[in-house]
Amino acid sequence: MVLTVRKFTFFRIRHLLAMILSLAAVAAMSSGGGSSLNSSSPLDPFDSSTSWSLAEDPSNSSSEPVVRTLTPDFQPATTAVAIQEVNPWDIALCVTGTLISCENALVIAVLFYTPTLRAPMFILIGSLAVADLMAGLGLILNFVFTYLIDSSVEFVTLLSVGLLISAFSASVFNILAITVDRYLSLYNALTYHTERTVTFTYLMVVFIWVLCVTLGSLPALGWNCLRDESTCSILRPVTKINAVALAVTFLLVFAMMMQLYLQICKIAFRHAQQIAVQHQFVAISTTKGVSTLSAILCAFGACWLPFAMYSIVANSSYPAIYTYATVLPATCCSVINPIIYAFRNPDIQKSLWVACCGCFPSNLSLRPRTSSDV
Repeated sequence: MVLTVRKFTFFRIRHLLAMILSLAAVAAMSSGGGSSLNSSSPLDPFDSSTSWSLAEDPSNSSSEPVVRTLTPDFQPATTAVAIQEVNPWDIALCVTGTLISCENALVIAVLFYTPTLRAPMFILIGSLAVADLMAGLGLILNFVFTYLIDSSVEFVTLLSVGLLISAFSASVFNILAITVDRYLSLYNALTYHTERTVTFTYLMVVFIWVLCVTLGSLPALGWNCLRDESTCSILRPVTKINAVALAVTFLLVFAMMMQLYLQICKIAFRHAQQIAVQHQFVAISTTKGVSTLSAILCAFGACWLPFAMYSIVANSSYPAIYTYATVLPATCCSVINPIIYAFRNPDIQKSLWVACCGCFPSNLSLRPRTSSDV
């Protein structure tokens, strides 16, 4: 009887020690010490995601009480993949970029496949179309980099912003060059065709692109705010100083365009007064031209002035919605440019009609188009 009691007591103590060792092992696993479990996911015995099963100790014989140990059965946890929500403003910019690319690709194709369109005026129109095409592709690539590629990579960010700065700067400077060309065609009407050679026009286009590519490469050369977020402008990673410099440059370009178009209007009215025989015809034509010039300046200013002024007064701490609200109209200028400078030209219209249906309407003007025509 005494032996039985001692044996029973011995087994009780043994079972108690086994239980304590098992609980100690579970505690060690939950703390991550010497365990292969991730320390960021502690094992909780009361966690509903972990199921526990009773395993029989194989060291016990059938004649001895069974020792039960707790062993966790881990079930694969479902991991939720974080999907970045698409900003509707970014969708609008991507759609605008697609429209810009299609329009200007059509203009470039017409100019390239029409040998007669090689005058200086058409070279400038083609340069403007290339700039706007790059701007449209830049908007599309920016959307791809933001949502399909890791935009935190510095190379991706610098490439995207450099392409956009170069393209939109080239677009603005090409518009200025077209304005200068129109002014010179009126101011030096007798010597314009001898002075404005194709070689001179190509040199001017090359100068514009070298200047704009240099401006676009400034962020990649170190003029960025990737190391100091407090110096960022409304367009990361462009610094506040660079954004203000670009905005002031645009305001100067806009002021020059206004002055040149004002001089164009004065010259046109002076020509109208000098030709008394065709006074009525020229007056009507001049009034129409002034209205067209006003529409061009108003469209250009309405697209770019809000963004330029906002770039001067705002910084990265301002709400992003204000940036989107000013950037979108600025990009729409590249949508309007093909309509103003290309599709209104009778020579380009004729080429489009021939390319589309093999003919052109009889009411289409066949008068040679000059640079002074608006």
